[in-house]
Amino acid sequence: MKNFVVKTIANAGALAAAIWLLSNITLEGGSTGRKILTVILVALIFGLVNFLVKPVVQLLTFPLFILTLGLITLVVNALMLMLTSWLAGLFDLSFHVEGFWTAVLGGLIISVVSWALNVVLPDED
Repeated sequence: MKNFVVKTIANAGALAAAIWLLSNITLEGGSTGRKILTVILVALIFGLVNFLVKPVVQLLTFPLFILTLGLITLVVNALMLMLTSWLAGLFDLSFHVEGFWTAVLGGLIISVVSWALNVVLPDED
């Protein structure tokens, strides 16, 4: 359970960094508390998308993974971020990713920041 909370916090921090760095990834809303709650909820959606959908997409794109020497991972991460944005819209959360190339750059930022936070944060279960 603690591992799940740590990963969710890392995802929330990575999403917040992408929102802060890229103007086309937006988080709208009222107060700071509301924005923090929205980022946490989006991080939960992002974690579920990465847990449920990403392995299937990676399996289907495995030949492209070998052909591109792993660069297709950037596209897969961008698609997972865009899917998260779409699902957040369904749940009436004010998180939006505008455009594919923004999603590629956002996915790269989220991957790097999430990795760094997972290194720093404890991962005990």
